[in-house]
Amino acid sequence: MGSESNVLMVIAPSNFREEELFQTKQAFDDEGIGVTIASTTIGECYGASGQSVEVDFELSQINAEDYQAVVFVGGPGTPQILVEESALSLARDFFKAGKIVAAICWAVAVLARSGILDGKKATIWPGAKEELISRGIVYTKEGVTVDGNIVTADGVPSADIFGMKIVEMIIK
Repeated sequence: MGSESNVLMVIAPSNFREEELFQTKQAFDDEGIGVTIASTTIGECYGASGQSVEVDFELSQINAEDYQAVVFVGGPGTPQILVEESALSLARDFFKAGKIVAAICWAVAVLARSGILDGKKATIWPGAKEELISRGIVYTKEGVTVDGNIVTADGVPSADIFGMKIVEMIIK
C-alpha cells in the first residue's frame, strides 16, 4: 500500500449509505487516488439500499502510516462502527499522524467520540447534531466544514463536494 495517493474509507458492515461511499470515492477515482475499503468484517458488506462492496481489511489491520487520509462513511449502520474502539483509535491515529481525517453524515460521531473534534468546528447529519453539541463541539450546520485537517459533511446531498474537498487537500 502506497502512502502518497491512498485513501482509507471505513464503512459499517451493513446499512452504510452507498451514495456517501460511491460519490465520495468517485472524486478519488477521478484523480487516480487509490482507495482501500475497511470495516469491522472482511468480505461482502451491504449498504442501506442493498448494494454490496467487497471489504479486504478489518479496522484492526490498518496502519495510519499507509494512508494519506481516512474517510468514515455514514448511514443507518453507523452505530455498528460507533461502538468499535478500533474505529475510534483509527481516527485518533490518523489525527496524531497529521493525516486528513474525514467523516460524513452520522459517521462524524466517530470523530466526536474519539475526542479529535474537541475545540473544533464540524457539521453532521442534523439528526445526530447532539453528538457534537453535547460535547461542546461547534456545530456549523454547513454542508461541508473544514477545520485544520478534519473534514466533515452533513450527508448525501454534500457527498460530491465532500469528496472534492478531500481531493483538494490531498493534492495541494
